[in-house]
Amino acid sequence: MKVDPYLHAVLVLHGAGKEVSKEAIVAVLKASGAEADDARAKVLAEAVKGVNFEDLLKQSMMVAAPAAAPAASGGEAKKEEKKEDEGKKEEQAAEGLASLFG
Repeated sequence: MKVDPYLHAVLVLHGAGKEVSKEAIVAVLKASGAEADDARAKVLAEAVKGVNFEDLLKQSMMVAAPAAAPAASGGEAKKEEKKEDEGKKEEQAAEGLASLFG
């Protein structure tokens, strides 16, 4: 699964307590050595206005947490099985988050 650097830029900005703007997204991408598309950054900045990232992150953690708890009490085979399930749930949560932003 390819991870969208634009979404990561938004999360970095949010985590740093900075305003999520086109300019800020472009700056984060350029600082990472990636090329930035101004139009895409602008569309994403507009799309995330008013989004409550804390709720989104809590929801994604709630999806991953139930899979982690049973793995701690099971045997070695169960742990491997749960790790696979956890990875799938994390991918699904990431896909859901990505769909919010286009």
